[in-house]
Amino acid sequence: MIRKPLRPISQIIFARSAGQDPDNIERENIRKRHLKLEKSARVRSESRLLVLAGFFLLSFIAIGLKMGMLSLVTPIEPTASAQLMKTMTRRADILDRNGSVLATNLITNALYAKPNLMINKENSIQKLVKIFPDLDIANLKKLFASGRKFIWIKRKISPEQMQAVHELGEPGLRFGPREMRLYPNGRLAAHILGGVGYGKEGVSSAELVGSAGVELKFDDFLKDKLGKGEPLILSLDLGVQSAIAHVLNGGMQLMNAKGATAILMDIHSGEIISMVSLPDFDPNDRSGKFSKKNGSDSPLFNKGVQGLYELGSVFKVFTAALALEEKIVNLDTLVDTSSPIVWGKHRISNYHRLPEQLSFTDVIVESSNTGTSRLAQELGGKRQKEFLAQLGFFESSGVELVEGKNITSQYPANWSEISTMTISYGHGLSSSPLHVATAFASVLNGGLRIRPTLIKDSNKGASKIRIVEQGVSKDLINILYQVVDRGTASAANVYGYSVAGKTGTANKVKSTGGYYKKKNITTFASVFPAEKPKYVLLVTLDEPIVMTGQKSRRTAGWTAAPIASEIIYRVAPLLGIRPHLHNRSHNDLLMVGN
Repeated sequence: MIRKPLRPISQIIFARSAGQDPDNIERENIRKRHLKLEKSARVRSESRLLVLAGFFLLSFIAIGLKMGMLSLVTPIEPTASAQLMKTMTRRADILDRNGSVLATNLITNALYAKPNLMINKENSIQKLVKIFPDLDIANLKKLFASGRKFIWIKRKISPEQMQAVHELGEPGLRFGPREMRLYPNGRLAAHILGGVGYGKEGVSSAELVGSAGVELKFDDFLKDKLGKGEPLILSLDLGVQSAIAHVLNGGMQLMNAKGATAILMDIHSGEIISMVSLPDFDPNDRSGKFSKKNGSDSPLFNKGVQGLYELGSVFKVFTAALALEEKIVNLDTLVDTSSPIVWGKHRISNYHRLPEQLSFTDVIVESSNTGTSRLAQELGGKRQKEFLAQLGFFESSGVELVEGKNITSQYPANWSEISTMTISYGHGLSSSPLHVATAFASVLNGGLRIRPTLIKDSNKGASKIRIVEQGVSKDLINILYQVVDRGTASAANVYGYSVAGKTGTANKVKSTGGYYKKKNITTFASVFPAEKPKYVLLVTLDEPIVMTGQKSRRTAGWTAAPIASEIIYRVAPLLGIRPHLHNRSHNDLLMVGN
């Protein structure tokens, strides 16, 4: 290119003739040239920036479209929304009446996979199954081959499991921190605590929600949305719960029973100090396999609250209470106990041979079916039904468990005269052990109806309805003390403690109608100490059988009563009840030791 001179001769000559300085002309030419070059460079730069911006814009549009398409067909990592993060707070603890922890939280991790980032899927599957034996190889293979970008593997894992997975060195296996619910006492109080599951969740957070028991009943309170940090304090005593669970489990095995329940309740406040149902489960691992078992046989089934059974002769206590309240008898009134009573095709007999007449007291002590039936006839079915209604048999117990919400006693649609007689001794009406324990407390605490509760101090100040006169209550305790001292419940005697109670044995009802001949429900309901009752204890066994001796035994006096005796012997000191020690023979002491 030929460069144009900045100072041509013509311009110099012209400048000199005009009296101008040629150097000024040259400086002006240089300025104009620089301005032209700057303009040209600016135009070229702006063009390149526009092209680059257009490129980035198109790239972002393409990426956005691709992500939108993927979201329609491929799961992505779940993430907790900002709103959820704001509302999710630490779930409140659950404590027993003495402050011992029943349920709390623990920081753990969830395990998930990104199959597209995995190096060796087949090898990882084989090793994951070794770390988590409950995982299914075929299912994992199917999930990893599905093309999904995100797969949950385990929603909570232990630190040891986390380390084992970490050592696999697989980049497609990831961890997400979260809180898990921890029940440090394992199976203790499992049916009361229930359990939790996960609600809304992401890989780094999850909402704990109640799934059963008090965890579900008090879910809103336990979520602690206001952040008060207040625990839920139950009426349970962990030490007492542990002792009763231990004795009941051993007794169930000794008596060859398929199930059992025990309820210990404060006779005045209705506070449940212990409730055990066997078989049980560990709420730390509320496995779905339990649901495969038949309802009442499932470890998840709370026999004390959900179970409806004909509980036999413990109902004679309510018949006796009504007879004394209506003043149709006194303790010494003679009652016709001749056997059998024939009513159409029905025959009512005593379990063992009894005199033709017994005093009212001995009708209960000797557990006469015929004597109780005749008392019920005199009282009438209408009054009997009214009294049982007053005791709460035909309504929900009101205990703070969702499992007991709609549980009420089952009774015949036609409350006939024969129904009146059989219900008087606990046949023909099915009720839960909790209903019976509550009614027992109501007639023996001085005659005031109570309502069962699992919450400490929740019944303080509550008004109580009188069921029977205080004198009737005292008479009943005197009768039931004799049942233990010299009647059908002699095996319930406890060294150092006075016990008043009643046995009950009933054949199990068939689902198709009628009764099993050799399958029983046995119950012992009691109060202690008898001289000033503070607690009600009810023990029920499902299909017990004692094989010692020359013949098998299935009645409550041989099965439920001795278990209740051992429970009282173990827990009375824990409850602060001091024994009254009397001189006993060497044989008595050996019996207690054994």
